[in-house]
Amino acid sequence: MKITAARVIVCCPGRNFVTLKIETDQGLTGVGDATLNGRELAVASYLQDHVLPCLIGRDPQQIEDIWQYLYKGAYWRRGPVTMSAIAAVDTALWDIKAKMAGMPLYQLLGGRSRTGVMVYGHATGRDIAETVDEVLRHREEGYQAIRAQSGVPGLEKVYGVSTTQRMYEPADGNLPNEHDWDSAKYLRHTPRLFEAVREAVGEDIHLLHDVHHRLSPNEAAQLGRSLEPYQLFWMEDPTPADNPQAFRLIRQHTTTPLAVGEVFNSIWDCKLLIEEQLIDYIRATVTHAGGITHLRRIADLAALYQVRTGCHGATDLSPVAMGAALHFDTWVPNFGVQEYMPHSAQMLSVFPHDWRFERGMLYCGETPGHGVDIDEKLAAKYPYQRAYLPVNRLQRDGTLWDW
Repeated sequence: MKITAARVIVCCPGRNFVTLKIETDQGLTGVGDATLNGRELAVASYLQDHVLPCLIGRDPQQIEDIWQYLYKGAYWRRGPVTMSAIAAVDTALWDIKAKMAGMPLYQLLGGRSRTGVMVYGHATGRDIAETVDEVLRHREEGYQAIRAQSGVPGLEKVYGVSTTQRMYEPADGNLPNEHDWDSAKYLRHTPRLFEAVREAVGEDIHLLHDVHHRLSPNEAAQLGRSLEPYQLFWMEDPTPADNPQAFRLIRQHTTTPLAVGEVFNSIWDCKLLIEEQLIDYIRATVTHAGGITHLRRIADLAALYQVRTGCHGATDLSPVAMGAALHFDTWVPNFGVQEYMPHSAQMLSVFPHDWRFERGMLYCGETPGHGVDIDEKLAAKYPYQRAYLPVNRLQRDGTLWDW
């Protein structure tokens, strides 16, 4: 079997997605997600100009060798652009191999470790009352795990808070919008949010919260300790993980579980955090961490230290990524939870898929491969639209802050 063609498809059915489609001389095709939010065309160019010429004529069955070829052969290793491009190739090749075997992908990975995948939804509100209402709505829809985010009094706009209380899109400007930030206001407000949410839902619902890298290690430790009475499932991205040793300070001062890694690109990003058991959940994704081949290595390392997976799953990843993630989640033994932001009907029409949601659980399909394709004719009706993520500045003096 040989790869005969490969092409990059960029479309915007409500937001930008970058999809790779690989064709073989035996008529089998595979698709992979290469979306990098706010930098989509960088990955599209990396694939089109540098990777695809190297794939033509290769045997798509040689997944490991092709992964090593693209990783080691480039000399310039890692980084979000390179690893997202490699991930798209890798995911497409696994899709082809599973179709060759006539199996859903999870079977090729080793079979089921669970009957379904617990997911968490996003409940947001402009204030505590609205967030509580959204948490209750998610509970009624069957969610067993819910991420709660609230507007902060005195701040005009806060990450993760929708103006419609439903779907939100962070990449919201033709040029980057600027938000304001004040850590002291946030630290005072967030424990009040979770006191109200826990009182409303009781003890049986898993509650999560995303700090989005905005606190210093000491501030993160303070927040983690103040949230301990509300028994969070996790506190996500409490401080930038560029310096992983910072998590030692947080770990020393709070027992609130910690999750990190949606911006990680390789096993080297999370090696220290896992080996020193400074986190409880690793959030690396199929799309940004080198595909299924590399994500398996991360999960296997994490399993040695009782760290579980909690893959990023916002709509900055395409339905292709979700399909691959669900097969990975169905197999991986040290699974924790899967993030789930439902794609819009418009997005899903471009990406035919076979997974289903039922009462807080996602179930991957049984069709051979990862169960997701792209309707190229429909995709062509939604051309790329430039969209940037916002930037964050301190309210008091305009200093650029972590977003």
